[in-house]
Amino acid sequence: MGFRYLATHQDDSVTFQRLSAGWSFLAYAAGTVVGTISLRGPDSANDCAWYRDSQVFSFGQFGVLPERQRCGIGRLLIDFVERRAAAEGALELALDTAEGAVDLIRWYRRLGYRQVDLVSWHDTNYRSVVLSKALPLHASR
Repeated sequence: MGFRYLATHQDDSVTFQRLSAGWSFLAYAAGTVVGTISLRGPDSANDCAWYRDSQVFSFGQFGVLPERQRCGIGRLLIDFVERRAAAEGALELALDTAEGAVDLIRWYRRLGYRQVDLVSWHDTNYRSVVLSKALPLHASR
């Protein structure tokens, strides 16, 4: 595909900054990290207006080891951050991915996410589709 996802080449300082911007969670299997996801609150300095909305949380740094994909781990991680974001008061949970990542976008749509914006980030070589999902109003922690 040729997408230059920042997460594939970011240095330790960028990783630290991204993980420190919110809550980070790991999925383990037999003592090994098999997945990761980070949840962030609204970002008033973001280039994307949707991410600046005070009722929108977002997630990123999301990944599952290739050999553990299609086992439900990714879905569990997303379900977890959806519940956590709702418990923190978010009305929407958003993410972005490459416009050309059609299989991934299709998967997010099956989870209830819809497209709300297109963004060109300065450190990628593609346009990103911003997807968002309305969250339940009264979720518990």
